[in-house]
Amino acid sequence: MPSLRIVLQVFVLLIGMTASTKAGPYEEALPKFAADSYADTETALSAIANSGHARALTVVEALRDGRLLLGAGQVYLKEVSGTLIDVATGQAANPTGNLKPIRVNNRVRRATEAALGSLTLLSADPATRLNAARAVFRSRDVAALSALERAIAQESDVHVRDALEGARAAIILSKPDALISDKKAAIEILEARGDQQALALLTTLPSDAPPELVKAAGDAAEGIQTRLAFWNALQNVWYGISLGSVLLLAAIGLAITFGTMGVINMAHGEMVMIGAYTTFVVQETIRGYAPGLFDASLFIALPLAFLAAGTVGIMIERGVIRFLYGRPLETLLATWGLSLILQQGVRTIFGPTNREVGTPAWMSGALEVSGLSLTYNRIAIVIFAFSVFAVLLLVMRYTSLGLYVRAVTQNRRMAASMGIRTNRIDALAFGLGSGVAGIAGVALSQIDNVSPNLGQGYIIDSFMVVVFGGVGNLWGTLVGAMTLGAANKMLEPYAGAVLGKIVILIAIILFIQRRPRGLFALKGRAVEA
Repeated sequence: MPSLRIVLQVFVLLIGMTASTKAGPYEEALPKFAADSYADTETALSAIANSGHARALTVVEALRDGRLLLGAGQVYLKEVSGTLIDVATGQAANPTGNLKPIRVNNRVRRATEAALGSLTLLSADPATRLNAARAVFRSRDVAALSALERAIAQESDVHVRDALEGARAAIILSKPDALISDKKAAIEILEARGDQQALALLTTLPSDAPPELVKAAGDAAEGIQTRLAFWNALQNVWYGISLGSVLLLAAIGLAITFGTMGVINMAHGEMVMIGAYTTFVVQETIRGYAPGLFDASLFIALPLAFLAAGTVGIMIERGVIRFLYGRPLETLLATWGLSLILQQGVRTIFGPTNREVGTPAWMSGALEVSGLSLTYNRIAIVIFAFSVFAVLLLVMRYTSLGLYVRAVTQNRRMAASMGIRTNRIDALAFGLGSGVAGIAGVALSQIDNVSPNLGQGYIIDSFMVVVFGGVGNLWGTLVGAMTLGAANKMLEPYAGAVLGKIVILIAIILFIQRRPRGLFALKGRAVEA
């Protein structure tokens, strides 16, 4: 019996040695990389992604990043540190001879994306799983179907599960040998998904597809198109509100100066520019001395921008404009010259190129609401614009400065006879309007290029808003800004940006012919005279 035991031990040992030397899917796929053929590389990717090997994800990521190298028939992985690893053994290697990256084309890149999706479908991070599901949806790789099934079976996050089921539906609909009943179920899932990618899949069925499948896909595509049209209309409304808030910020200061003094201030846009450059200086200072305060940089910049632009505004009023009251053409030419001087001054100090103003972390990203995409920076600007409007309305209504400004606006001579120092009110009102334009520049620095020409893009629109809404009327400025913003965004899809602006300009000209004082005309003897 001892001899029998020895024979059995040797037999077991031989079986173990055979099993240990047997190559698995991962090892069998590696030589295909060495062939340096696009087709073989694509096959190897699919095999590695489905092998379940511990190094599979690392190899696929290396191929994506151009770090998978070939030399002397062997495949090596170059780590970020520069160390070379033999992908077959996972050990550090020191190969001789030249190494070259494995070639890729668009088809291999798509296969790489699909392989990464398959390998990360079971990640512990929900965001990673969601991105993997989206990658598989785009690639529609049949090899990822089994991994999708496993991921769906254990997924607990509703949003990720929907994305996974959408990816599975996309694969099934593209799979030639799938059952018609399964394809119909996939069409229902894609219709529920309801985005442009699902619509593209439903409208590109093969010409030889069964009629009942074509009809189901056509009905689903029609439903998606109706839904997308609705959400696109809502998205345009949001874009209109967003643009209207920007116009409100740019024009609200002009409504004060233009309404109070009747001055056509062509340098108003440069007050916006000064506010934007103040934000840039504040952020550069914070980056250099207190990086931890960067997320609060806009809050620090707001009062400084108000003071900087307001001070420049008071200097302009005291130094130039007070000598030109009652001469609108001269004020227009003088302020236009001042705008050129301010632009050149900024070019001299900061240079002619755009300056980078960073976005705080709390303003980055977007809020997805069904078919709407609301970026956080635009949401913040809309809230900020209405907040500035509310504060300015309170100042004009409940402070002595606001009372004096309204009195001077309605009847300058009567206000002067009552003891109001109209010259002082003019300077303060001009400083207030310029300061508001400065804080508008802080907001606009988050959505526009900070350059010496920043203000020029808003000056004409600002005048249109003020004239359309009613000179000197804050409520008119609000209504005018929102109306023109919404009209712009509603016309753009049909007429284009330039033609849309022309149409709006013509409409405002015709409107002013009927109502010369705008939507909300001010009341008062001097105004009505």
